[in-house]
Amino acid sequence: MTNTDPQSLSRDDLPLTAAFLIALTATLGALFIGEVLSQMPCTLCWYQRIAMFPLVPILGLSLWRGDGMARTYALPLVLAGLALAAWHSGLYAGILPAPIVPCTENGPSCTGEAQVILGVPIPYLSMVAFVAVLACLLLPKGQRP
Repeated sequence: MTNTDPQSLSRDDLPLTAAFLIALTATLGALFIGEVLSQMPCTLCWYQRIAMFPLVPILGLSLWRGDGMARTYALPLVLAGLALAAWHSGLYAGILPAPIVPCTENGPSCTGEAQVILGVPIPYLSMVAFVAVLACLLLPKGQRP
């Protein structure tokens, strides 16, 4: 919160707020899939969770404190998560020649029908979430008076 009134958000805070809400939604969605639906994530999904889950407190605290450090702390996690999500999506789509190695017939798999939400496979949803958070973090701040 870059203005003097701690109860309201400035226009500069909107991209950070959007990034926080996207990360929160992705985190809660992953927890819902794992804990409520009891669908075990594959190895690549676990790594993407490792990159997404810490974004919630990092972005939330930066928004709350108004310290502007979200970009510094969040960008490495977002870029790592995006790289993993892009790799996972490439494997899922068959663009990359290797089969989805972490997904096995007997263990957790991203190739089943249960791994599609609203018609979109989970690896693609993860990539969209990381791209959206990255876009929010890279949006230029408005002119300061």
